[in-house]
Amino acid sequence: MAELAVPKTEAVRKRPFLNQRRREALTGYLFASPWLFGFLALTLGPMLFSLYVSFTSYDIANPPHWIGLQNYQFIFQHDSDFTKALGNTLWYVTFKTPVVIVTSLFLAILMNQKVPGIKYYRTIFYMPTVITGVAAIFLWVWLLSPFGLVNNILGALHLPQQEWFLNPQYAKTGMIIMGTWYIGAPMLILLAGLNSIPRHLYEAAMIDGAGILRRFWNITLPMLSPTLFFIILTNVIGAFQVFNSAYVISTTAGGAGAQPGDPEKSLLFYEVYLYKYFGLSQMGYASALAWILFIVVLAITATQLYLSRRWVYYEGG
Repeated sequence: MAELAVPKTEAVRKRPFLNQRRREALTGYLFASPWLFGFLALTLGPMLFSLYVSFTSYDIANPPHWIGLQNYQFIFQHDSDFTKALGNTLWYVTFKTPVVIVTSLFLAILMNQKVPGIKYYRTIFYMPTVITGVAAIFLWVWLLSPFGLVNNILGALHLPQQEWFLNPQYAKTGMIIMGTWYIGAPMLILLAGLNSIPRHLYEAAMIDGAGILRRFWNITLPMLSPTLFFIILTNVIGAFQVFNSAYVISTTAGGAGAQPGDPEKSLLFYEVYLYKYFGLSQMGYASALAWILFIVVLAITATQLYLSRRWVYYEGG
């Protein structure tokens, strides 16, 4: 028995270091190395530097000067525009997300019908998403202008016309209406989710006498819940980062002399407010604002992930 143990030990010692499993892992890391380098050098590194800068006074021209928590103290205690910007952004997130979800789900259900030419209708509803952002923004500035197409239609229907982007009471509402321009992408994702629902579930429900609403509530929504959760999560994060539309609208719709966030700071969203300090080269203060936004979005995302356990159904879970 002792003689048999010697060859076994020698075999273990002679086993190559790069076995099949390690070679596969090394190959995977080599293929992922461009992304890893980009993440470490272009994402994680700047993030850590901005965290350090948020505790300093830094204007690019001079080295960062450590001031501790003074940036954060001033934001929470003395900066009234911070509260305004955060409030505008939370309002926009709260009301835009349900509008986008309901509208895109409604369109996805319509586009899921088997009627002649349905693929052309799907293309028509998706096409707006390929138009560049600034071009689409200027289009909506014209549509919602006092003499634009929307007000002309309202006037023809004898409904009250609005100034939209010129009136602080309706500026954010106009932003939400404009947000429906990009529902083609979530519609397409929800359409893919609808097509993945097994048809035999609907057939069994119809045999049991379930109506359209019952089938939608007990089959469609539960089976579509992972897709809906993904759409909600990405739309909430995207709404917190609204910048292009608010910046362009506030500086162009109001004419000469308009400031970012006009009218009357009703379009002063968080990213617009943060960009102001980057433009002033107050990098320490801007970095502090950016990290506050990161923490807010992270907290809301974590809450959504926790609450998803109660309503998101995973077929394999």
